Amino acid sequence: MNARELPRPQPNGLRVLDAFCCSGGMAMGFHLAGFEVVGVDVEPQPDYPFTFHQGDAVDYIRRFGPDFHLIHGSPPCQAWTPLNAYNHKTYPELIAPTREAMRATGRPYVIENVEAARPELIDPVRLCGPIFGLRMYRHRLFETSFPLTEPAHPTHTALCVRNGYLPTPDKPFMTITGGAHSRAWQNAACDAMGMPWIKVPPGGDIKTGIRKVCEAIPPAYAHWIGTQFLASLTLEVAA
Repeated sequence: MNARELPRPQPNGLRVLDAFCCSGGMAMGFHLAGFEVVGVDVEPQPDYPFTFHQGDAVDYIRRFGPDFHLIHGSPPCQAWTPLNAYNHKTYPELIAPTREAMRATGRPYVIENVEAARPELIDPVRLCGPIFGLRMYRHRLFETSFPLTEPAHPTHTALCVRNGYLPTPDKPFMTITGGAHSRAWQNAACDAMGMPWIKVPPGGDIKTGIRKVCEAIPPAYAHWIGTQFLASLTLEVAA
């Protein structure tokens, strides 16, 4: 998906900084809500569909955060994931530094992370795929500096196929986690997430493509959060 193929929603005149942006799942959701999006990540992100800057995300927030109307950040989650109980590696714990940098800008903010990081987050809201009609279960927590009411969470009744397998009529939900998967699986996972721009084409780097989709956040989550943020602004003006 190139720039000419991107959906063109009605702009709302607001800019959002997408820190620790990876391949742009959250970015696309904010774009669909009408925001102008700028991403920053310490790693190169050739598939990122919007303006991108490579660099330290926390430093970028400190330096340029005041230029935006909203700041989103998804600090690395490896320190909190259950897998780390087995590999015993040391990962940076960046939720608190990210919050400190965001608050210093005086701008509204959103911090995303995995469920295991709940003790590090302040009154987070939990989102999941079925809330938005997605055929995958992916719990993610969101701390915000503006009001955010957690939506009703559908009961997990649909069956998931095993990781690495394509969905079937009997098991229509995908399990999207890492592994030595096929290109067909990676492409199907992108469809389930709503992220067609990171599909791996024939002959492409399947290992990198799998990592990207497994680390991603569905755009539907950010679209909902962006819409809630806009509603909070409307309430402020009305008051």
